[in-house]
Amino acid sequence: MLLVSLMLQLAIAQPAPSLLPDLPTAPAALVAGATRVGPGPVFAPRAPRIDGRDDDEIWQTVQPITRFRQFDPTEDGEPTFRTEARIAYDTRNLYVLVRNFDPRPDSILAVLQRRDGMAISRTRGSGLLNPPAWRRGTLTPRAVVLLVGLASFVGALGLAPLVGSEFIPQTDQGFTQLSVRMPVGSSLARSDAKIRQVEEVVLAMPEVRSVSTTVGGQGSGLAVGRNQASLNISLKPRAERQRSQKQVEDAIRAQIAKIPGIEVSVGFDRPIYVAVLGSDPEGLATITRQLADDVRKIKGIVDVEVSVKPGLPAYAVRLNPGAVRELGLTAPQLASSLRAYVNGEVATYWTTSDGQQVEVELRLPADQREKVEQLRGLPVAFAKDGTPIALASVASIEPIVNPEVIRRQNLQRREAIFAGVEGRPSGDAGKEVQELVKATKLPPGFSFDVGGATKEQEEAFGAMVGALALSVIFIYIVLASQFGSFLQPLAIMASLPLSLIGVMLALLLWNSTLNVFSMIGLVMLMGLVTKNAILLVDFANQGRKAGLSTPEALLQAGLVRMRPIIMTTSAMVFGMLPLALALNEGGEIQAPMGRAIIGGVITSTLLTLVVVPVLYSYLVRETRTAPATVGGGAMPDGMPASRD
Repeated sequence: MLLVSLMLQLAIAQPAPSLLPDLPTAPAALVAGATRVGPGPVFAPRAPRIDGRDDDEIWQTVQPITRFRQFDPTEDGEPTFRTEARIAYDTRNLYVLVRNFDPRPDSILAVLQRRDGMAISRTRGSGLLNPPAWRRGTLTPRAVVLLVGLASFVGALGLAPLVGSEFIPQTDQGFTQLSVRMPVGSSLARSDAKIRQVEEVVLAMPEVRSVSTTVGGQGSGLAVGRNQASLNISLKPRAERQRSQKQVEDAIRAQIAKIPGIEVSVGFDRPIYVAVLGSDPEGLATITRQLADDVRKIKGIVDVEVSVKPGLPAYAVRLNPGAVRELGLTAPQLASSLRAYVNGEVATYWTTSDGQQVEVELRLPADQREKVEQLRGLPVAFAKDGTPIALASVASIEPIVNPEVIRRQNLQRREAIFAGVEGRPSGDAGKEVQELVKATKLPPGFSFDVGGATKEQEEAFGAMVGALALSVIFIYIVLASQFGSFLQPLAIMASLPLSLIGVMLALLLWNSTLNVFSMIGLVMLMGLVTKNAILLVDFANQGRKAGLSTPEALLQAGLVRMRPIIMTTSAMVFGMLPLALALNEGGEIQAPMGRAIIGGVITSTLLTLVVVPVLYSYLVRETRTAPATVGGGAMPDGMPASRD
């Protein structure tokens, strides 16, 4: 019985196994007046001597580095997330510090283990440095992580055609315009009757508040002549109608298409413009009409209008050279006589009784200038004997058609095609129009000039791509100078393409497009998304300087820096949310910028936490901290002066 009791006492007194398999251990006993820094049991000062020294002697060596293990427990004694991260950090550094202070670190670590009750590992440290296998998934299957990041970038490029592009996003302004054109030669009364039919259709729309109509074009270009009319349509406020401005315009277009004898274009925005240049008017008209027919076949193209219109009917008086030469007549003399007959000519002035002068206009009576045949018998000259010579004897009258407007560009005649887009982004339709123009073969002497919103979009996107490239270059220059490395900025800048998938998904889910404002948001993202990677890489660098291995430093960075990363990302997302929702009227024009930023920062944050550490592990080389010379309790090189 005495032997069994002694064996039981020895078993109970046996200390817990250490995480250091090669460290000597000693029986545990209670330490009188000992202070416990970390969790675990407290041991007695009575301990066997190790390599000729007792605990008190060894403890004098350890005291200079004890400040590295001062933690901040909460009031209830439980360590916080910050405390646990610091414990994990300092525990790993402890062995490195001991090696620099004492040539026999195992003795000191054994004393620390008995006095503080903390199991110390030479290679892994506390449990926070030995997480479950699933938490090391970002470092062990590194190729898989990089492939996922690459797949996100490729997927973003694949989503670009689905998102579509345009120059400026369409907005609901609560106001639109309707342009109507009747056949050439229509009288003002006929035009007014047709416009009244159009007004009835427009006013029947419940979203329309008022209509202002002008009959008879007073502008230039296409808006010339009595066969032109324009309707300015004011819509009800956005809160009082169920359909948007674009939907109302589509409904108006569908209803007015039922009225025969008119050509209509709805809205202000007609982004498709193609000009045909040449010197032959007939050839210009033929090429323009053929191209317009091909443009109409493109999906989404509506309101196609060409500048080639039937000219104004007129009559040309062609002189007989022999008769004119025999009679001594000239073209100006003949034109002056005909003008006086038809249009009239001021012959004299008459002074009224009150002293005012009134013009006296001389011309044929109205019943003698109604038909062309009547002009043939008008006298335009007189023979030597005074016999009148009729117009028919010296000239012929032929019917012709005169163009309404002669347009020129680069010293050439110009005809143009205008078109709107419905049901798809204007940039996609414009791209197909450009492909059609490139595929069309022109005769010698003719050329195309593509302009409008399509050309402006190309110029704006080119400038944005240039700004994007410059921002990437400047970011690399700043990071390389701050980190003192040419490779580490590459790991940080890996977060830039990772934001692209979020931009595309956000625009696709919000039914937005790639336009000038969403591109501005993409340029802004270049400066926003790098801050997450900077936090990770900077913390990992500090850990590696403190003696941690690269995987351990990256795990530390992910644990400690995750909270500020999530906080800053959430702040940016909620800050951009009102802009992305476009709650006010006209807010649709800037909404794509907020949507692009929200999607970019979310996906970049999620992917940065896994892709950047993996890429960092490839780009940096493992370094080991060299032991420092013992003397005066000096701190080892490369270690911070204080964890606080």
